[in-house]
Amino acid sequence: MYAIVAGGGKVGANVTRSLLTMGHEVTLVEQRRDRFEQLEAELGPVVLAGDATEIHILERAGIARPPDIVLAVTGDDEDNIVIAQIAQDGYHVPKVIARVNDPRNQGHFDLLGVTRTLCATSGLLGLVEHEVPEHGLVKLLELRREGLEVVELQVAPESPAAGKRVAGLSLPDDVRLVSITRNGVAEVAGLDTVIRPGDQVIAILKPGLEDRLRKALVG
Repeated sequence: MYAIVAGGGKVGANVTRSLLTMGHEVTLVEQRRDRFEQLEAELGPVVLAGDATEIHILERAGIARPPDIVLAVTGDDEDNIVIAQIAQDGYHVPKVIARVNDPRNQGHFDLLGVTRTLCATSGLLGLVEHEVPEHGLVKLLELRREGLEVVELQVAPESPAAGKRVAGLSLPDDVRLVSITRNGVAEVAGLDTVIRPGDQVIAILKPGLEDRLRKALVG
């Protein structure tokens, strides 16, 4: 696999080291001279000096081949958006992943068609919500390209769903229950599956239906 990593900070450098250790071909692009010299001394000619938002730098990195994947992981969200757009729209790179430094900028990535993103802050908050759910519903995964999300809910004893079959629940049309975990054992949710207090339910749904699902399962 050939990968271009844009951004030689901690994230980009560690990803590059890992990919090289796995035997992949990588070009790491870093524009800060001091950081470039440090990485070049460590990693050798795989490090390229330059601004990855500039097309001629990306072409020197081999984006016209095209690479199997481009990782835009600089510390600047605007740069990551530009790099991702150039890669996926200009050179039709099959897989492009962009880092979102500020979760408030996620909407800009979505609006501009950069759907494969990673945000450490959002991921950490998701783990916190999973351990301390405030409203009985935790978002596990967002499938932005497909317009879906995966959530988890805990069924309380007083829940309106407790004791009911899945087929008897008043769920929105664009909601599907995927699995139910009871006493540490998970099973696929079928129409005849009975919801019990304490069950952990995983569902897939369209964004915007969280409150209706919460009311149906949690109350």
